[in-house]
Amino acid sequence: MSSTAAARPPARRRAAIWITLGAIVALVILFFVFAGLYADILWYQQLGFLNVLTTQWLAAGVMFFIGFLGMALPLWLAIQLAYRLRPVYAKLNSQLDRYQQVIEPLRRLAMYGIPIVFGIFAGVSAGSRWQTVLMWLNGTAYGKTDAQFHLDLGFYLFALPFYRSLVGFASAVVIISLIATLATSYLYGSIRVSGREVRISKSARVQIAVIAALYLLLQAVSIWLDRYATLTDANVNDMINGAAYTDVNATIPGRAVLAGSAIFVALLFLLTAFIGRWRFPVVGTALLIVTALVAGAIVPWVVQRFQVEPSQKTLETPYVQRGIDATRDAYGLSDIDVIPYNAKTTAEAGALRKDAQTTAQIRIIDPAVVSPSFRQLEQFRQYYAFPNTLAVDRYNIDGKDQDAVVAVRELQQSGLGTARNWYNDTVVYTHGYGVVAAYGNQRSSDGQPVFLESGIPSTGSLGTYEPRIYFGQQSPTYSIVGAPKDGKKVELDYPGGTDDAQQTYTSFSGNGGPKLDNIFKRLVYALKFQDEQIVLSDAVNNDSQILYDRDPVKRVQKVAPYLTLDSQAYPTVVDGRVKWVIDGYTTSDQFPYSHVGSLTDAIADTETPKPAYSFDNINYIRNSVKATVDAYDGSVTLYAWDAKDPVLKTWEKIFPTTVKPISEMSAQLISHVRYPADLFKVQRSVLGQYHVTEAGSFYSRDDAWTTPTDPTSDAGNATLQPPYYLTLQMPGQDSPEFSLYTTFIPLASSEASRSVLKGYLAVDSNAGAKKGEVASGYGKLRLLTLPSSDTVPGPGQVQNSFNSDPTVSQQLNLLRQGKTDVINGNLLTLPVGGGLLYVQPVYVQSTGETSYPLLQKVLVAFGDKIAFEDTLDQALDVLFGGDSGATAGDTNVPPTDGGTSPPTEEPGTGTGTGTGTQNAALQQALLDARSALTDRDAALKAGDWAAYGVADARLKKAIADALAAESSGASTGK
Repeated sequence: MSSTAAARPPARRRAAIWITLGAIVALVILFFVFAGLYADILWYQQLGFLNVLTTQWLAAGVMFFIGFLGMALPLWLAIQLAYRLRPVYAKLNSQLDRYQQVIEPLRRLAMYGIPIVFGIFAGVSAGSRWQTVLMWLNGTAYGKTDAQFHLDLGFYLFALPFYRSLVGFASAVVIISLIATLATSYLYGSIRVSGREVRISKSARVQIAVIAALYLLLQAVSIWLDRYATLTDANVNDMINGAAYTDVNATIPGRAVLAGSAIFVALLFLLTAFIGRWRFPVVGTALLIVTALVAGAIVPWVVQRFQVEPSQKTLETPYVQRGIDATRDAYGLSDIDVIPYNAKTTAEAGALRKDAQTTAQIRIIDPAVVSPSFRQLEQFRQYYAFPNTLAVDRYNIDGKDQDAVVAVRELQQSGLGTARNWYNDTVVYTHGYGVVAAYGNQRSSDGQPVFLESGIPSTGSLGTYEPRIYFGQQSPTYSIVGAPKDGKKVELDYPGGTDDAQQTYTSFSGNGGPKLDNIFKRLVYALKFQDEQIVLSDAVNNDSQILYDRDPVKRVQKVAPYLTLDSQAYPTVVDGRVKWVIDGYTTSDQFPYSHVGSLTDAIADTETPKPAYSFDNINYIRNSVKATVDAYDGSVTLYAWDAKDPVLKTWEKIFPTTVKPISEMSAQLISHVRYPADLFKVQRSVLGQYHVTEAGSFYSRDDAWTTPTDPTSDAGNATLQPPYYLTLQMPGQDSPEFSLYTTFIPLASSEASRSVLKGYLAVDSNAGAKKGEVASGYGKLRLLTLPSSDTVPGPGQVQNSFNSDPTVSQQLNLLRQGKTDVINGNLLTLPVGGGLLYVQPVYVQSTGETSYPLLQKVLVAFGDKIAFEDTLDQALDVLFGGDSGATAGDTNVPPTDGGTSPPTEEPGTGTGTGTGTQNAALQQALLDARSALTDRDAALKAGDWAAYGVADARLKKAIADALAAESSGASTGK
């Protein structure tokens, strides 16, 4: 006794220790979870969108609770009833008796544990569907009805998805409860199997029959709802989406019959609960299965095979027309202007006289090529960076709108090299600096971009603005900024000279992130970022703010989770601030009769890579929101760009006060709004088929189009040509407008298909410049259609002509002499001169370590004629018989000193830029070589061998001079 008693205290102590350790571990885990949630609260609260977070949490929490109870309670009740109503004196076989002996000790745990486990899974599933529920609760009428059931389209967008989800959830609850009832009844003798005989107690019979009846009633509702779902299913050999002839005349009536049959069989199960005869529901279930086969499969097959297929085009035409009309409405293509365009193919002198304004704005600077030029000329330090593809915007310079290639000088901490440590990464190097913009239609004498805004500090034509870029696409994961008013400034603002004494420092003075004004917040963020320095460092003070989630797209996505965002955020100078502009879309895949396609597949091209897998099918899209993110303080503003969109109206009810009306948009902001590229790509993808509006022609697919392959992409990995922003004048416009355009060629039906031009689509991207008012022409789509008999070459044919022309090839080979590469820029197409003009800049880039592309030549084509000259203006004059009738923007080529002169670079921290001397020598040598080549060819044709020898010697000398100039430039890093 004494030894046993003595052994108990240590056992109790061990149990207490384990309980204590478990409690500590649980508290630590809970604190980590709490820290993450509290950090989210601080982030949303600082940004002014806390209601977005709380609404999501509340909705998901309520749905979890409903889903948990909706599954757990019925399942628990089913198990309890089956157990409590079991036969008390049932005779069990030996095997069931053994099962009971094993299960009985765990019975109580199982009766509560099984419903709880299933309830948790159901709660998580229901919680993830909070958007579907809130959209049903706040659904807005569309204002139009569908062509089949004549219900408001809002029913399909908001109500039907909820009803189908609800019925699916309820069906899962009932079927799991039925399985639990059968298992419990069998284990405790309510169901006994003896050979072929099955005995079921009265209580089990009633319970099973009632549950089966409920399940069949739910299936009846599900089948009835499936009638409406036929309006979004693929049909007519995948030609359109929606109910076609067989659906309307066989499938939909068949599902109505099947739903009625399911209700009838459910009543038979209820009858069995009272009379105890299973024969009726068993026979009814068999008949229901037969009915499902006949009404759901056989009858539709017979109608399709023997009625539709012999006269398919005639019978399906009305439904194809439904698909055409609905698709054009859902993708915003109903009001497109289709303009027949009899394009000329003969380049006549003076042909561009009427298009002089368009010609003066032709963009020869390719934003996908000149990023290295921006880096070499405007980077200044290795810890600054520019994106690989720059943005295209426009600014009013001296009262004239000017297309510009734009980027911001962002911070790139990987360029710090050995200077990287926590203090520098987090406290010192916190932001980028300034906007860099180049004229889209100009270049310097040696081929560099001509900047309208450049340098550090920023100077140029954009006026005074806040140049610091704390929030950008390449910003660090987090930075700690801010200091007391009289405290020392430690954030590097911008480099100044050769030593640290000349650097300029600053302190962030905005409201850009949660404050770290107490130890608790610092601990929260130390846990969030797994970094103890946030707590320990004396660089963190009560005035410090922590900036994170700094990518503009990510910030907008967090405050507007219902939006699908454009893949391109672009910077612009607005009202003295640098602001990122992001286009937001409301989408759906439930628009009746509308074509369904993958969003990511539709927007994939040279600039936007195609993902390996895409799970974002849509058949409705609207550019409903324009969002801005301030590059200095990260503030996010959402504007209701399409206030009539019912999907946006619904979300505005869910998240009130988060979206501002368009009336609050400033004039400057509206002037920089542009038509979004991703929406345009989706629309052009749809128009490839749906430019045909007559059902018979659409059914025959005799005029299908596609987007041409980008002629500058790799042949082994061909990608679609992206749309391009240009200032141009389309037929029907009074003056040139900032626009976005694309071209179409025939959809290849065989290898012999020709890549001739079939269509030219452009959209007016100029939103005007009035506060709170959008220009009437903005968003107007115009489609030029070329006659079938025309043979206007497409981009691929034009590029092939450029590459195969002997004169062009000879000059390009000359440019490739030595250590240089030739880069073809974007091939632009413009409807000018009564035809279609192609323009392509040609860049030359040294293969040396420090090099960047220089615009040296311009290729142009009109019809089957091409020209290849130093400037666009010269090329157009040559192309159009010596005088194009208009002047290009690169007529007066400005001199260059190599661009903006940067500060002298510290060793190991910068790139250095050249003064332009070596580039000028190379350019002169190339010009001499071209002149000698021309003279040599002329002498050869004339048979003047003496002149030929002189010209040949000049050519050799010019090539030698070019090689020497290029080699000297590479060796000096210039």
